[in-house]
Amino acid sequence: MRILHINKFNYLHGGAEHYMHELMAHQTAMGHDVHVFATRHPKNFSTPDQKYFVERFDLDRREGLIRDLFKAKNYVWNGEARLSLAHMLQDLRPDMIHMHNAYNHLSSSILTSIRLSRIPCVQTLHDYKLASANYALFAHGEVCEHGKQGKYWEIVKHRCIQGRLDASLLGAFEMWMTKTRKSYERTVKLFLCPSQFMQRKMEEWGEPADQLRYVPNPTYFPEQSAPRGGGYALYAGRLSPEKGLEGFIHAASRVPELPIKIAGRGPEEEKLKNLAHALRAHHISFLGFIEPEKMKDVRDRAEAVVLPTLSYENASGALLEAMAAGIPCLATRTGGNPELVEDQKSGLLTPPGDEQAWEMTLRKFAQTTQEERTKMGEAGRKKIHANHLWFDHLERVQECYEEARSTSHPQKNKIDSPAESRAGMR
Repeated sequence: MRILHINKFNYLHGGAEHYMHELMAHQTAMGHDVHVFATRHPKNFSTPDQKYFVERFDLDRREGLIRDLFKAKNYVWNGEARLSLAHMLQDLRPDMIHMHNAYNHLSSSILTSIRLSRIPCVQTLHDYKLASANYALFAHGEVCEHGKQGKYWEIVKHRCIQGRLDASLLGAFEMWMTKTRKSYERTVKLFLCPSQFMQRKMEEWGEPADQLRYVPNPTYFPEQSAPRGGGYALYAGRLSPEKGLEGFIHAASRVPELPIKIAGRGPEEEKLKNLAHALRAHHISFLGFIEPEKMKDVRDRAEAVVLPTLSYENASGALLEAMAAGIPCLATRTGGNPELVEDQKSGLLTPPGDEQAWEMTLRKFAQTTQEERTKMGEAGRKKIHANHLWFDHLERVQECYEEARSTSHPQKNKIDSPAESRAGMR
């Protein structure tokens, strides 16, 4: 099968990109002919497909009125992306299109080219952008569900995107446009949800239930459990507001018997370092960015992996990897976390944003024996082995491909020319 993956980035920018490239590698090993469409960037993996890639815009930086207006136009409708993808589909003629995060940089314009190609398309939902302009459902330090039931003006009123009026106005308009046309729903045959929480949340926001499929995220399963023995709990990830690290550090500062290591970088790095220093929490250390191969060694020596996120975590890769390695997990009871971590069995769950509860959780874990921790780790490995192996995941994805192909237009391999695409763009 010839498969085209579509994502705005073609380098390891975040969890979506790690998943996509691992999936592509597995599909290639299975004998599929795998391709990718994305934006241009110096960090991109080299590929013959890059001749079709389009300009990437820095949407977070102001570059003058004319340039910013041009970027805003492309945020809503990227004509270059639409035409370039039409050329690629005409040349490549894939059997299946698998979208990931195409929003903003590629825009919904590419959906026109996909519809006109009559090639079946599925999309993995790595975030909540299908339903909300605020793709993380998080703003101003808390969960944000403004904009539900088509009330897009709420996003503008509450400045839900980056806390800015202009970004919120643009995001609300783009969402109104795509939802008025049902652009994604008319183009994508099946939406693959990495967590049951994602599936339920999409239904709650009005997405068609008959197009949603639960396909749990996979992870690699090591032959043996991690040795642990380092005596510390580990957070590894982005240092940003939605991760809940400020409140967690306050709680952890009062539990010196359990050292904490924090790995990663992000916009709150200096703020969090200063906080730990002000609290005289000398048992909390910051490791900065660690290369993946070294990160494995740091994680495997941890007594537990912590995830104090405030936002709706979808299917945390950090939790999946830790559980596969037999490491207990301490996480907030939000989003997809409870689907992975079973409270009192493979780890401990804590209400999001509750400092007192986190302090109690850390104290409780610090008092557990190594035998109890090993038992938690074994329960986590059992859960991963039953539901989150790559072998099973690839089968589920392939089943979704076949289902999407069976419901597609019979002339799925007829590709309209770019000129025909221009004519039918609306």
